[in-house]
Amino acid sequence: MAPVHVTKYSGETEAYDESKLRHSLKSAGADSALIDYIAEQIQDMLYDGISTQKIYKEAFRILKSESQRSAGRYKLKEALFELGPSGFPFERFIAELLNRLGYQTEVGVVVQGDCVSHEIDVIAQKDDSYLLVECKFHNRNEHRCNVKVPLYIQSRFQDVKRNWSSLPGHKNKTHKGWVVTNTRFTSDAEKYGTCIGLELLSWDFPRNNGIKDLVSRLNLHPVTCLSSLTKEEKSQLLKHNIIFCRQICEDKNRMKSAGINPRNVNKIAKEAEEICNHGR
Repeated sequence: MAPVHVTKYSGETEAYDESKLRHSLKSAGADSALIDYIAEQIQDMLYDGISTQKIYKEAFRILKSESQRSAGRYKLKEALFELGPSGFPFERFIAELLNRLGYQTEVGVVVQGDCVSHEIDVIAQKDDSYLLVECKFHNRNEHRCNVKVPLYIQSRFQDVKRNWSSLPGHKNKTHKGWVVTNTRFTSDAEKYGTCIGLELLSWDFPRNNGIKDLVSRLNLHPVTCLSSLTKEEKSQLLKHNIIFCRQICEDKNRMKSAGINPRNVNKIAKEAEEICNHGR
């Protein structure tokens, strides 16, 4: 039997691989029986050229009806898009992610380079290490960062590094440039970043250490994963710098100060707890 081909966001086609669906469902915490059931349902609806988006929506629909906790974790990629439409919430997301990794961070800082000044999205510092992070947020999955992005960021980073390295106390400190995107880099962008020593972080790059891996490993799912929140409520939380479900688990009452209806707080907190406590 000829393989069924699916159409990706980019318009490219590839043979349907059920193992990818099963892996993503398992990562979200679905049990074996539910994974088998969803895989069977998807198999029955397949036709040549079906979009990966349609497959995702159907899998999510079934998952949500069976396990809200797993559904929230499964929709991580979509939840990152909901940090838009501007890029600022994504910058705060990355800053908070670095905070949880032990860094002290600042967002939107203007620093002086050797030639001109630059606004850096996130500056992170831990011990003698400084990270200068540029965040590239995209509202659509098919948008990728091409090689022009790390080329441009590298030139800015080098200008800042030259100045910072000359400052008192910075001689023995390390300075690294980072480019972070919620989608993906092109292969040329990845090759250039690796070659030049510029750190790249995307949805799935570096392999096994991309955003999706870090979020899962550190259990730091964004609040936009929560289906019990309306779009307006998600916006309210982000405006009050409540980025992660973990922050709600640590203190659910902070939602009240963000303007969330007190009658909804316990329901939202319960879903956040289910996502945070997965695997424990």
